[in-house]
Amino acid sequence: MNYLGLDKEKISLTVDELNILLADYHLYYQKLRNFHWNVIGKNFFDLHQQFEEMYDDAKLKVDEIAERILTLRFQPTSNLSEYLELSNLEESKSELTDYKMIEQLIKDHSVLLKQMRKVVKAADASGDEGTIDLIGAYIRELEKTTWMLDAWKMKTAETHKAIME
Repeated sequence: MNYLGLDKEKISLTVDELNILLADYHLYYQKLRNFHWNVIGKNFFDLHQQFEEMYDDAKLKVDEIAERILTLRFQPTSNLSEYLELSNLEESKSELTDYKMIEQLIKDHSVLLKQMRKVVKAADASGDEGTIDLIGAYIRELEKTTWMLDAWKMKTAETHKAIME
């Protein structure tokens, strides 16, 4: 790890967590494709577009996570069977209502955020500011997306005051 000035042994723990996050993002990406293809009802146009934007973003993150692992001079996990084994997420059925899809994504976001924080903790322990910076931006973006999805599923009769209590 001399070319980055990082200790290979210390950074290997970060890479382990990054590979789990990579697996999580692959399942998340496929779930978004599933929902994009299978959403129906009054919210079709909005959610079909939103899911497409989200899976495009997830696809970029998959590539960036894999490239960060390569930058650290390790090999990213790259087999579907390994992703299913490593991932903290589970596949979803296609026959979900739009509301259930959003609920599932919010739950998955909590899992993704938890894994991202594990990556940051491991990267911090090894002095890997590059990974901290990359994943920190992901955390901020995913928290905002989660807030927006949560606002979407609220009843229009709810107010800010009611949800803050």
